[in-house]
Amino acid sequence: MLEEHQSEVAALMQKDAEFRSLYYRHKELDNKVRDAELGVLPVDEATLRSMKFEKLHAKDKLTQMWESSHAPR
Repeated sequence: MLEEHQSEVAALMQKDAEFRSLYYRHKELDNKVRDAELGVLPVDEATLRSMKFEKLHAKDKLTQMWESSHAPR
């Protein structure tokens, strides 16, 4: 969802430090999960499951923050 609105996401990242931090954390987890699934990053199943859960939680929070910033006032 957010990928479609890069310029608006960049603006929100600039003005909201929490959003920016969470966005970068989600990207970091996305890369780690991908690397783990490809076998490039050796992690056990529990760690991979934990990373996936944290990544999903970050995405949910980002989506919630995005929607609240674009809610009609």
